[in-house]
Amino acid sequence: MGQKVNPIAFRTGVMIGWKSKWFASKRDFPALLLEDKKIRSFIQKHPDSRIRQKYRNAGIDKIEIERTRDEVRVTLFVARPGLIIGQKGQEVEKLQEELQNLVGRRINLKVEEVGRPELRAQLVAEDIADQLAKRSSFRRTMKRAIESTMEAGARGIKIQMAGRLGGAEMARREKQIEGSIPLSTLRAKIDYGFTEARTPQGHIGVQVWINNGFYEGDDSDGYDAQASEAPKKPKKTYKR
Repeated sequence: MGQKVNPIAFRTGVMIGWKSKWFASKRDFPALLLEDKKIRSFIQKHPDSRIRQKYRNAGIDKIEIERTRDEVRVTLFVARPGLIIGQKGQEVEKLQEELQNLVGRRINLKVEEVGRPELRAQLVAEDIADQLAKRSSFRRTMKRAIESTMEAGARGIKIQMAGRLGGAEMARREKQIEGSIPLSTLRAKIDYGFTEARTPQGHIGVQVWINNGFYEGDDSDGYDAQASEAPKKPKKTYKR
């Protein structure tokens, strides 16, 4: 299961909330779902290449959308919010107007800062992809990302790359793991990120899994269960 299922989708609705928080009738649902897709694609793949690169440098972790009867609330979770807000909030107002023209509805745009970008899988994956695009060594890049994430307090991290690594003629897959990554444990707080690095030899897929402990403050790893077991005594032998 761990190699086939997206960890976020596996836990959505069970341990974590949805990224789109609204309800619609069966008739209106497809149109509103397409609107959400347009909003996210417009922000992540802005038509202006200069603005698109600035948003990528800002480090957008996720985009949450909530709908009311009067407006659409869009919340951006960003590592460097100053790049999106701009001076006196001019840039965020411009983006809000562009989104309103795109969907034809009133948009309420909010920007929230991400505290520890080293523990966000999507941001780690995008940072690795940017270094690969600058022709950095993929092994050195993976090692550096693993060290920074583990130093930030993660329980474990797994990085996997696929493509023409190092400019090789044949594509291959390489991965590095440090710590524990219990993908099948629902209460494990596993963050997942994916992106593609555009290199002259072709695209390289970058996948990152980060284990940030357990939900609901459960920090036990199963060792307490062994300690609480009753001691096993040898069976007594009775002689006649």
